[in-house]
Amino acid sequence: MSAVRVSVIINGRVQGVYFRSETREQALGLGVKGWVRNRRDGAVEGVFEGERKSVEKLLEWCRQGPPAAEVTEVQAQWEELSDNSSDFSGFRIRF
Repeated sequence: MSAVRVSVIINGRVQGVYFRSETREQALGLGVKGWVRNRRDGAVEGVFEGERKSVEKLLEWCRQGPPAAEVTEVQAQWEELSDNSSDFSGFRIRF
């Protein structure tokens, strides 16, 4: 299996509904590394890195999110892994 990396921006009612913490839990369960944070414009953004199937599962989960979320759009941009892309030692919530 090959490792991949994707940057995401999730729009809708995604702040104040535990989106970041639930994303972290999903990522840890799937073995995906990276980070997630709230943006000032009301969106949530993140970077996910790991085995393709696991990253795709997390991305699919983001299209719905936790029960209180109302996701209207998920923008995903697949990126090349860099030599130091293993910077992620886990999955964290950034502030």
